[in-house]
Amino acid sequence: MESRSSRRGRLACGLTGLAAVLLLPGCGVYSTSSGRLDESLRHVAVPFLENMSTEPGIEVELTDLIVQALQDDNTLKVTDEEHADTVLRGKVLRYGLQEVFIKPDADRLQVDEYQVQILVELSLIKRVSAEALFEKRRITGTGNFILDDPDGGGEAGARALAASEIVRDVLALIVEDW
Repeated sequence: MESRSSRRGRLACGLTGLAAVLLLPGCGVYSTSSGRLDESLRHVAVPFLENMSTEPGIEVELTDLIVQALQDDNTLKVTDEEHADTVLRGKVLRYGLQEVFIKPDADRLQVDEYQVQILVELSLIKRVSAEALFEKRRITGTGNFILDDPDGGGEAGARALAASEIVRDVLALIVEDW
């Protein structure tokens, strides 16, 4: 005669084994690749963006951030144009400040908050065939700052936020949307 505790033990053991059989196949294969990327397009060149804005140096800053993000992501290898499968070309079209929050102050209006707006236009081209994977795609990044905020980062902090939005969208466009 089998005791209750013995039956419970066998049942628990059986359920654990069943759970392991059902759950483990999902853990067997892991890949860091999305599987959507064309294997023949693993190397990308990123020449400096052209600066069409009035903000000096913004093209260098954005290019460096895009290259760093691609290297950190590690899906594509950043290389020179001669060895690249694709080339990411682009322009910084606009860098501007826009008033976001205006309040009345005595006889005039006072701007308390601004938004940095950066607009870029990018094309990803296959180097050998000159076929465009995407062309003249516009991406905007924004970041806000409050004037005279001792805890805020000012325009530089807002610019960094706008740049990080652009970099995030570029990475999504290049690595995830293929």
